[in-house]
Amino acid sequence: MTIPINDLITVINSSLGIELKETISHDQLKERLTDYVNGLIDHNFNMLVNLLYKIDVSESRLKQLLNETSGYDAGAIIADLIIERQIQKIKYREQFTNRDKDRIDENEKW
Repeated sequence: MTIPINDLITVINSSLGIELKETISHDQLKERLTDYVNGLIDHNFNMLVNLLYKIDVSESRLKQLLNETSGYDAGAIIADLIIERQIQKIKYREQFTNRDKDRIDENEKW
């Protein structure tokens, strides 16, 4: 299942409290998100930690990737993990929404 970029951007905007345009490409999303994360690393690290916790980015995976790719832009690594996690959530919601539609009789829906 491919997630439309505008759906992904909507979820990211909502979860991070930012306003990225829904018409940007995946590469532009990653670039802007990387810049945003780097800004948080430099100026408000506690907010970044809280956002990663709220989004439910795997702390162990983040540490592993940061250790394996030392010298690489930490903001880009974190941006990739945020995007990956949000895609997982969208797919999970769609999977259960579709499953529930199939299981619940129309007469029993609220």
